[in-house]
Amino acid sequence: MTTLEDSALPGAEPVKKSSSSTFSRVAKFTVVRLVSLFITIVIGVYLTIMIANMGGYVDEIMRGEIRERITMQIVANPANKNMTPEARNKLVIDKVALEEKRMGLDKPLAVRAFNYLINALTLDLGRAINMTSDSGSRQVRLIILERLPPTLLLMGTSNLLLFFTSIFLALSLSRNYGSIWDKLVITFSPTSAAPPWFYGIFFILIFAAVLKILPFGGMVDAPPPENFLERTLSVLKHLILPASALIFSAFFLSIYNWRTFFLIYSSEDYVEMAKAKGLPARDIERRYILRPTLPTILTNFALLLIGLWTGAIVTETVFLWPGLGRTLFRAIGLYDTPVIVASTIIYAYLLAITVFLLDFVYALVDPRVKVGGGGGGGQL
Repeated sequence: MTTLEDSALPGAEPVKKSSSSTFSRVAKFTVVRLVSLFITIVIGVYLTIMIANMGGYVDEIMRGEIRERITMQIVANPANKNMTPEARNKLVIDKVALEEKRMGLDKPLAVRAFNYLINALTLDLGRAINMTSDSGSRQVRLIILERLPPTLLLMGTSNLLLFFTSIFLALSLSRNYGSIWDKLVITFSPTSAAPPWFYGIFFILIFAAVLKILPFGGMVDAPPPENFLERTLSVLKHLILPASALIFSAFFLSIYNWRTFFLIYSSEDYVEMAKAKGLPARDIERRYILRPTLPTILTNFALLLIGLWTGAIVTETVFLWPGLGRTLFRAIGLYDTPVIVASTIIYAYLLAITVFLLDFVYALVDPRVKVGGGGGGGQL
């Protein structure tokens, strides 16, 4: 006679083996993916360091600027007028050597690049060479933290509005394929060929120079209003033109892309079967169109969020918007390698974390996907 324990044991063993196999597969995938992402970050950051320094050419430019600046200072100093040329040259050489040592130019490029890499990977952002924060500090961390809120405000407002509006309108167009609105979006989609700063200049000419209803640039009126409500309204007024430029430059093309994407899924056989069964259009969109496209939507949304970090370099410069994009533009012009590397390493970490987490999110929202591969479903 078979007891309950005897009958349960054979059935429990495959479940235990299956759980162990799943855990080992996920653990192996996690380790491999983390190592590969870390190697990618190291290579990307090191290349950024070398490119930012132009293979050592920037060092020569900075040495020339240091020598010229110190020479002019010593010559212009009245206390040095009675010095002999030999003594003056020695003073110049000594001060140049001290300044080069302060800026780390006394070390070989390979050594400094390696030090930059180690500091960047440990998020030791160090000190800027030429740039300072509003408080006068050269700490790169403070420079970035001061410029981050304006960029998040501008990029977050414009990109989130563009993202959700595009998806909503694209769904509507996919239901009305071939309508006048659908043809209108297709007609205007080439307008996205122009960059945001082009529309920014165009909007400035119309609304600031001609109509005089919006400010030319900046983030707040000068002097800034002391009242919180008035200051908020001033910021919103200054936000309109740069946000509109960013949105308008990608508006029609974004709708067209999502509309085409939804049309591909809405023509699947299972969607036609759902329509034949008489299911409401809203249910069909939610269950048979949006759900299969959810991984792609989540990917675009996640990349949009980390894209807020980079800012809009030229657009922020055109509108004098005090964000990270304009800061990076100034850093490139001033050859301020620590600021450039800091911005790159933080974005690289954000991108690596996002890519890593998306692999698990895909498995949660799409049952066909299995982390680390496996039987019949998709593999990551």
